Amino acid sequence: MSPNIVVVVTIAVLFTVGVYLVLERSLTRILLGIVLLSNGTNLLILVAGGAAGAPPIIGVASDRPMSDPLPQALILTAIVITLGLTAFLLAMAYRSWQLHRHDEVQDDVEDRRIVRLAARDERAFEDDDTESDGETLDEEAASARDETDEGRATPPPPRGGPTHGEEGR
Repeated sequence: MSPNIVVVVTIAVLFTVGVYLVLERSLTRILLGIVLLSNGTNLLILVAGGAAGAPPIIGVASDRPMSDPLPQALILTAIVITLGLTAFLLAMAYRSWQLHRHDEVQDDVEDRRIVRLAARDERAFEDDDTESDGETLDEEAASARDETDEGRATPPPPRGGPTHGEEGR
């Protein structure tokens, strides 16, 4: 049995649009991309399961071959996992909206700091990412890419004292 071309094209479109949306910065678009990827995966498993056959019930004699119950079980498990992931991403997007009035994922300055600290201990190679340009963390945070703060006149106030690991500096 060869799969229907319409189903194969649908799977390709779902994967393409899903990957595109997952690479966006908005949590809402990421959520939609995860849902599309999940639906594409479910269709792929269904097509890979082969042709439908008789119900896989032992003791019922049929002239048709029985269908494989494994793809159906995998799809059901994938649906449950996607439901949990969707609920988690919805909660993150809602909390981001409550705090910042947007759901954009911002650049993480802490990741840059960890890379810089690791580069000071031992360099395996020379790279632009490991070079320290003398900027303080506050200067780097002010220059971090965040589309939602473009209209602000003043930078946000600092968050308290030194963070873990900075007490001796």
